[in-house]
Amino acid sequence: MRWWATALSRPWALAAGLTAFLIVVNILVEPQFAAPQYISGNLDLFTPLALAAVASTPSILAGGIDVSIGPLLGLVNILAVAPLLPPALQGPLVTPLICLAVGAGVGIVNGLVVAVVRIQPVVATIGTYLILAGLDVKLLPIPAGPAPDWATQLQAGIGPIPGSLMLMAAPVVMWTGLRAIPYHKALLAVGGDEPTAFSTGMNTALVKVVAYGLGGLFAAVAGIALSSGLSAADAALGPQYTVVAIAAVALGGTSLAGGKGGLTEAFLGALVIFLIQSLLAALGLTSLWLPLIYGTILVVSLIIGSRLTAGAGMRRGGA
Repeated sequence: MRWWATALSRPWALAAGLTAFLIVVNILVEPQFAAPQYISGNLDLFTPLALAAVASTPSILAGGIDVSIGPLLGLVNILAVAPLLPPALQGPLVTPLICLAVGAGVGIVNGLVVAVVRIQPVVATIGTYLILAGLDVKLLPIPAGPAPDWATQLQAGIGPIPGSLMLMAAPVVMWTGLRAIPYHKALLAVGGDEPTAFSTGMNTALVKVVAYGLGGLFAAVAGIALSSGLSAADAALGPQYTVVAIAAVALGGTSLAGGKGGLTEAFLGALVIFLIQSLLAALGLTSLWLPLIYGTILVVSLIIGSRLTAGAGMRRGGA
């Protein structure tokens, strides 16, 4: 069957089909879902989730995983909103740069622990997760707000372009630039078969450190998006994005084994999860169902992904 062959060669096809189906269902259940006056609000809700999935992608492509993305974006949310920085380090230019530097710095540390110290990625980043989650609560025991003026202005956007779209465009532009240089191919090579990449003389450790650094940088953008859209900071919010982001990456068609996927898949997977959240809200179902749904999505995506990979391998073997 031609459609099945397409799904085998393009793992993102499942997420694309689910997206189209869920959009129709959401509109049927809640006709106002696609109304122009709700588009901006939906974008504000979708952007942190999409960027969290994007932030999880580089480390996964490198054959690892970073489960600290959630509390890291939560830390950036706190730094952006709560008056923790000295007055000289606050402002529309300085504060975002500090947030981006913190995100990239945490990601690089994760990468060094994984690639140089050679601790298993899930173990290393669980440690970072616990440190950051505890730090978030220590810095901000209770929610704070409102967000500073620069975050509010960012949310308003420039002219007809919403701020959320500009924030989502930032990692896309950077990723497009990376695809134009050898690093992108090196990243996929390391994730696909690290021993072979190393045997060719590739600096696999550097590739991994850069991947984790990129993930941390994108997580900082997600934290800024959360601050801008929510106009508040809450230490409990960041960790909630961890499993959701990984589920979105897997659902979008990126292989959790590494070496295959990209940002398009992350955006598609995040969109499916966002549409599921919207549908549950429209149906009046409790949010307690969400962890069950995320876990099911993750397990099913892993099963489908492994079957697609096995199918592709059989076809190559028979060619």
